[in-house]
Amino acid sequence: MLVIRRRIGESLYIGDEVEVQVLDVCGTQVKIGIQAPRDIVILRTEMRLAAESNRLAARYSNPGVLQNLAKNFRSRLTKAR
Repeated sequence: MLVIRRRIGESLYIGDEVEVQVLDVCGTQVKIGIQAPRDIVILRTEMRLAAESNRLAARYSNPGVLQNLAKNFRSRLTKAR
């Protein structure tokens, strides 16, 4: 892991197209801004782990269970509108 120190307003580049800038530091939280092309996916770690977990669960699930889940999801969307 590469560790780089930056102050508020300073930035770093990842490759030629991704810029990461430190916007604010408040206690133990750091606010960063990321400027990147739209085709680059940027996810928080917890979102990426959840997506991977969902993909694995779907891969090893019974197709009938997934169809019922999709049906319930569609009906809830319809009711919410």
